[in-house]
Amino acid sequence: MANVAEILGDVVESDRILPPKSLNLPEYLTPQAVVYPTTEVELSAVMACADENSWRVIPCGSGSKLSWGGVGAGVDLIVSTARLNQVIDHAVGDMTLTAQAGVKLADLAPVLAQHNQFLAVDPAYSDQATLGGIVATGDTGSLRQRYGGLRDMLIGISFVRYDGAIAKAGGRVVKNVAGYDLMKLLTGSYGTLGIMSQLTFRLYPGQDQSKTVVITGAVSAMDALVNAVRLSSLTPVALDVLSPALAARLGYGETFALLAQFQSIAPGVEEQVNALLAMIGMELSAKVLEGVEDEQIWATARGALFPQSEQQGAIVAKVGFPPAKAMTWLDHLPSGGVARIHAGSGIGTVRLPAATADLVEELRAICTASHGYLTLLEAPLSLKKSVDVWGYNGNALSVMKAIKAQFDPHNCLSPGRFLGGL
Repeated sequence: MANVAEILGDVVESDRILPPKSLNLPEYLTPQAVVYPTTEVELSAVMACADENSWRVIPCGSGSKLSWGGVGAGVDLIVSTARLNQVIDHAVGDMTLTAQAGVKLADLAPVLAQHNQFLAVDPAYSDQATLGGIVATGDTGSLRQRYGGLRDMLIGISFVRYDGAIAKAGGRVVKNVAGYDLMKLLTGSYGTLGIMSQLTFRLYPGQDQSKTVVITGAVSAMDALVNAVRLSSLTPVALDVLSPALAARLGYGETFALLAQFQSIAPGVEEQVNALLAMIGMELSAKVLEGVEDEQIWATARGALFPQSEQQGAIVAKVGFPPAKAMTWLDHLPSGGVARIHAGSGIGTVRLPAATADLVEELRAICTASHGYLTLLEAPLSLKKSVDVWGYNGNALSVMKAIKAQFDPHNCLSPGRFLGGL
């Protein structure tokens, strides 16, 4: 094959083309080059060139989640949107934001805060996460308890197809639903259907006060409380149950824990906190955090699941099951398993210091017995090769293959990263 970087040199400026070492790539990704387009037009030209030369391409933002999902096969080129990092339009009055896919959430948040607004996501690797990467991996985080998933926030999208054509859907106003299904389709698609270049989100107003109630205790009492809270009229913005290992990381000892965060005007927060405290029995303990402590506990929990430094042999998996099964599943975790389950949705994350294929299958079996799932995000290559990364047992694979064939007929986008080898 002709040198990828040399051919790309006729399409974009040479300073946009860097060697693979410019990103922290998983061991199994060995592209010839990484390209950083600076405009949507350049991105289109890069993909047209890739299609002409039959290159296999993996899109990314900053590259923090390139190790998630299946093992990519025979990749020739990584296309990063990191330099597509401009805010296009912030309609403060309409509470919408249009920005390029490479904008980092960490850079965007303080800009929105100046107008007392925010994007309601709490993703992994939040310091590095780009808007495009967050959407491509469907990585909403704990705030989905109150604000829903990314599919509920994304109201407009532009993306570049496998052949370089630019497609658009949705708009810049919340009530515009044109192309809505297309935006939902691309959310969580891991870059297998197109490369997102521009996104429009609905925003939310900042709240006057925030407090987190930390409740700890034995599994049976905690299970009863979590179910009672879910069925109550309380409206926490985040509600997570934690494994004993994660509670210990937060300084609460080897015990199960519940984190409930309330945000609103001060009297509303106070009323909600007091109502939750009144539900707690003698077998449980509670502590109320506010200010810096309130912010820090959520950041620490996220950092324990997704540490910045790579830990050899560790695995991270996304799990999902009916919310009522959360405590039962956590109780089956091996010692040292750091896990967080969003109590309202039953979706969560587990990090194990090490795991065998048998252990992964055992934990997956507990999930599937409850009509749930376990998907490996990060794991050593040997483990990803020995088990099914996605573990999908539904009946929609044929539909997904048909959609993939329509959007990417030559299977050049993120080959092998999605379920079923898509």
